[in-house]
Amino acid sequence: MAVYGYVRVSTGDQVNGTSLDEQERKVRGVAMVRGEDLAEIFREEGVTGSRPLEDRTAGAQLLARLRPGDTVIVAKLDRAFRNAADALTKADAWRKGGISLVIADMGTDAVTENGTSKMFFGMLALVAEFERERILERTAEGRSAKRAKGGHIGGTAPFGYRVEGVGKDAQLIPIPEQQEAMWRMVEMRQGGASLRAIAAEMISLGHRISHEGVRNALAAAGARQSKELRGVTAVPR
Repeated sequence: MAVYGYVRVSTGDQVNGTSLDEQERKVRGVAMVRGEDLAEIFREEGVTGSRPLEDRTAGAQLLARLRPGDTVIVAKLDRAFRNAADALTKADAWRKGGISLVIADMGTDAVTENGTSKMFFGMLALVAEFERERILERTAEGRSAKRAKGGHIGGTAPFGYRVEGVGKDAQLIPIPEQQEAMWRMVEMRQGGASLRAIAAEMISLGHRISHEGVRNALAAAGARQSKELRGVTAVPR
């Protein structure tokens, strides 16, 4: 059974190695309190925490060395793991594999041992759920903001528009003849025409569109009308 330490700093963290030295001091202190001898401390310099442990040079070496009964000591949770979900997954795998994890900032007991582990994994699960919700929220906000500015959030351009640009610079540009056709669809629908009848009319006018495409175009036109009524934008008919 061996005890290993792991320390990491990103490029922005480094100040003459002080951060690494401070982490190593904490790791050695915990090992001493536990009455254990460190077999090796794996040092990761200039590596961002967004990279998983297995994709880091020293991290991969540590993982290759670990055997059941071994212990890993880190100064802080974020030094070894990308986020709470990553920590939850790896720490649980280590626990099941008989590998102990000690986090200096959380004390000298292994967080993967009975008694402490229930609280630790419960906390990580809550944080991971919070992180997922925030990511989804930020993604939705970004898509909504881009859509409001006329940006294209991906996929095939809706009827009435063409896409110009790629990636973050992609924009939806109105196609005049298709825009006119969209309002014709609205008039026909308000007059009681079926989706298939509207599609047939559009095809006769040279627009290749299915009845499902008509449904989507009408939904988009309805949303746009709603925005116009709220004064968000104004598109001439």
